[in-house]
Amino acid sequence: MGAPGLIDLHSHSLASDGQYAAAEVAARARRAGLSVWGLCDHDTVAGLSAAAAAAAVHGLRLVPGIELSAFLERREIHLLGHFVDPAHPTLTAFEDFLAGHRRERVRQIVARLAALGVHVTEEAILRVSGGKTIGRPHVARAIVEAGGAASVRDAFDRWLGEGKPAYVQRYRLEAADAVALVRGAGGTVTIAHPGVSRLEVAEVARLAAAGVAGIEAIHPDQNPSVREKYERAAAASGLVVTAGSDFHGPDVSPDRHLGMVTMAEEALAALEARRP
Repeated sequence: MGAPGLIDLHSHSLASDGQYAAAEVAARARRAGLSVWGLCDHDTVAGLSAAAAAAAVHGLRLVPGIELSAFLERREIHLLGHFVDPAHPTLTAFEDFLAGHRRERVRQIVARLAALGVHVTEEAILRVSGGKTIGRPHVARAIVEAGGAASVRDAFDRWLGEGKPAYVQRYRLEAADAVALVRGAGGTVTIAHPGVSRLEVAEVARLAAAGVAGIEAIHPDQNPSVREKYERAAAASGLVVTAGSDFHGPDVSPDRHLGMVTMAEEALAALEARRP
């Protein structure tokens, strides 16, 4: 690992819905002053091999991760797995299952868009995805390329967001099953951006009881009062407070930058100590 610097445990690459390949994210992480970098692509570990090689080149410590969408009863939440073994057979099998489900979901979205007069092809979506995992952000980019929206955000607002005319429900993964999956692959589980998910303190406590180890209280979309709320919830439930920029790249999330939030080395060590 390089000299002490910033710790950012949440970023994305082209393997899911990020703008850049993992090697480029690593280079940007180093330029941003990171010493510890977490790559947590949505539902896939496909970028972690390239990330590990790039991290070694740039003197970064990589925390290999994954971000899973899960449900706590009717509430959809996001959970981050850190320190996972990318080659763990249960994890890779689940990734393959989700990849197939995502492709079928995209086919249904394309059909709904066509009925609405917005014509994109699966081939165009695969071309912009650049990775194994495809999803709505890639559909949105294809819509923009086809002239059906002014931007990715516009595509979500008009067509792809929940409740919009081309929305198709994702696979329902229960939170307890997501926790078991990550822990089974040697990782720790952290609640991603709890303020964005509008989690209540009692729900945080339930997740802690289910085996969650950390909570991303430090996130660009959470103002100081929200951060303090979840820091108190962490203290009450024995969770480690983590930090993540949720970096995707300027074309996807222009207001998020690698290293814009950070955490103490002691907190990172405490999170790692919670590995099963």
